[in-house]
Amino acid sequence: MLSVQENERLTQVGPGTPMGELLRRYWYPIAPAAELDENPTKEVRILGEDLVLYKDRSGDYGLVGRYCAHRRVNLAYGIPEEHGLRCMYHGWLYDEAGQCTEQPFEETVRPQSRFKDKIKLPGYPVQAQSGLLFAYLGPEPAPYLPKWGPLVWGNTIKEISITEIPCNWLQCMENSLDPIHVEWLHRYYTSYVWMRQGKIADTQPPKIRHRKIGFDVFDHGIIKRRVLDGYTEDDDDWKIGHPVLFPHILYVQAGGVFSTLQHRVPIDDEHTLHVTYYAYESAPGTEAPAQDSVPYRYANLYKEDGTFEVDFSLDQDKMVWASQGPIAERNHEALGDSDTGIILLRKLLNEQMRIVEDGGDPINVFRDEEAAQSMQVPVERIGNGWDKLKEVRYIPLEQGETPALEEIMQVLSTWGDRSKVLER
Repeated sequence: MLSVQENERLTQVGPGTPMGELLRRYWYPIAPAAELDENPTKEVRILGEDLVLYKDRSGDYGLVGRYCAHRRVNLAYGIPEEHGLRCMYHGWLYDEAGQCTEQPFEETVRPQSRFKDKIKLPGYPVQAQSGLLFAYLGPEPAPYLPKWGPLVWGNTIKEISITEIPCNWLQCMENSLDPIHVEWLHRYYTSYVWMRQGKIADTQPPKIRHRKIGFDVFDHGIIKRRVLDGYTEDDDDWKIGHPVLFPHILYVQAGGVFSTLQHRVPIDDEHTLHVTYYAYESAPGTEAPAQDSVPYRYANLYKEDGTFEVDFSLDQDKMVWASQGPIAERNHEALGDSDTGIILLRKLLNEQMRIVEDGGDPINVFRDEEAAQSMQVPVERIGNGWDKLKEVRYIPLEQGETPALEEIMQVLSTWGDRSKVLER
């Protein structure tokens, strides 16, 4: 268990906190690019700061403090100009760095006044990448935005799913270092849900159990490994493993035909924005349909009756994260052998916080542009029992209907049967 003070150090993400300063060294997805095409301003809260994301009429993006410095109105209702965002109340104009560049009345009555030069809101860099808008809230110079494999792969169909979860980001990430939950939450509990829904007569014990787990720190985070019933250390699950990209991304290669990057973005101490980026690969020698933009959806956390959505695996994860409360009371936990990865993650977080406190760069921060261009991290293509499937089929991970379903089904049909996947 952790002390109350140790838990606070790991979970407080606001400006000036040790964890907040560490997390500010990384880029985070804050919105789908397509959403700003529909409405060019959006309220954003990230790392405890209230901001406004906007797209101006020249196509550039900005992320600035939410409230105008003049009379504190919400700039989410502001007017995007050719360059910058104008306050709708008195016309003050701000550029993408938050600098005030125009004060119409003040400049009319005092043409020589330089009052606007003294007015600056917080302003942070934004980059568009593969249908997502990423923000960096740390000290300059900003590191390069890493382009993890699924973001930049060609010949794929992609989509984005977003959910706000009322809990601290660390609860989401610790789940990623906990392989044992798969057989109970996603298998045994699923059978219980199905029994309650009348789909099966009784609960079914997990058919495949973990026999061994292991974890290694590598340049980009932690590799988790497992040996399941019927498998050995020569199989992908152990030999290649499953990367958790420090500090906030789980990379999953599911069934050898689609991948996800699951971003756990800290909104504040008690809320997390979960952004899942899906990439469905077309079989070798075939061509995926063209996408003009990457579609997105917001996945519900709750059903109409107020209970959690639990029909799909990622929804089950979200349920257990949120059910721990806004901030898990780690001073009351009782860790066992299954928690080796969680202990390693906490150790790594503390080590990297100390590096930042000493003025250094933590791991997985990119200062070389070429190194950040296409990050192809080794990941098991076939594992966790996916190779037991008899056919290639669409397996939703979250509630709701994807707007790209027709294109996804078209891509999956290019595989024909599992033999193409297994031979690759």
